[in-house]
Amino acid sequence: MSRLPLRIVFAGTPEFSVPCLEACRASGAEVVAVYTQPDRPAGRGRKLTPSPVKAAAAADGLPVEQPESLKSAEVQQTLAAYRADLMVVVAYGLILPRKVLALPRLGCWNVHASLLPRWRGAAPIQRAILAGDAESGVDLMQMEAGLDTGPVLLERRTPIAPHDTGGSLHDRLSQLGADVLAEGLQRVLAGETLAARTQSEEGVTYAHKLDKSEAQLDFARPATALERQVRAFDPWPVAEGSIAGEALRIWAAEAIDMPHTGTPGSVLAASREGIDLACGQGVLRVTAVQRAGGKRITAADYLNARPELRGSR
Repeated sequence: MSRLPLRIVFAGTPEFSVPCLEACRASGAEVVAVYTQPDRPAGRGRKLTPSPVKAAAAADGLPVEQPESLKSAEVQQTLAAYRADLMVVVAYGLILPRKVLALPRLGCWNVHASLLPRWRGAAPIQRAILAGDAESGVDLMQMEAGLDTGPVLLERRTPIAPHDTGGSLHDRLSQLGADVLAEGLQRVLAGETLAARTQSEEGVTYAHKLDKSEAQLDFARPATALERQVRAFDPWPVAEGSIAGEALRIWAAEAIDMPHTGTPGSVLAASREGIDLACGQGVLRVTAVQRAGGKRITAADYLNARPELRGSR
């Protein structure tokens, strides 16, 4: 007698989740429904816009559910009616109540973009760069009621390169997440029970949600910390700082280990290579900026508009 296909409910919202949805579809399992956040206003016209996961699900002709919450009995009944064997959750953005966690026969899996227990929570990718971590990765986790506290089923690691941004690390981890999920599904479909590793109680850190107020650069801090801030906040919320009195978004910069006697934030030098700003320790060489109402430009192009800064000491 042939086995029925694994029935999956997928829950995710942003672009990060889309490769994992595709991995579910490619696994041979049956995706019976996709849960994603309600359409939100976006763009200059604040037009209601579907999430990237909803767009991908619609393109594949999959049923889409968009509840504001999973707490009501009615919503839980709708979910239960899909008779899922497994629920796969990837950056969904809603809390799963205990009753929801218990609905699928195999429970709920989560693809999380960190090496747990480090960086549980909402913004693990950016927090890892901000902290200067040497590596990151993705964990396939069996979900439980706590915030990212469940046992780890599978893990993939990747070094954080010196020039990685929040965007580049996001894209790499998104694909790694799809890879580790695909492996987990393949093994379960083959009849295997994945071994679960309980998370250590040591080394627990929390990746709190990013706030736009964190974007402001404090030049009294070391240049190395500011460089990480610039990289972590690309593409959002983008670091901000003043250069010779003008408030700018700082898109790219590098830390230089150079002694100086300048006041933090003052321009030490400016050339085609970049604009050197004094920091509490070392120098931050800014190489790409954005003026108010403008687009991202190189430091060289910015200096064409402010030639008085060239060669300043």
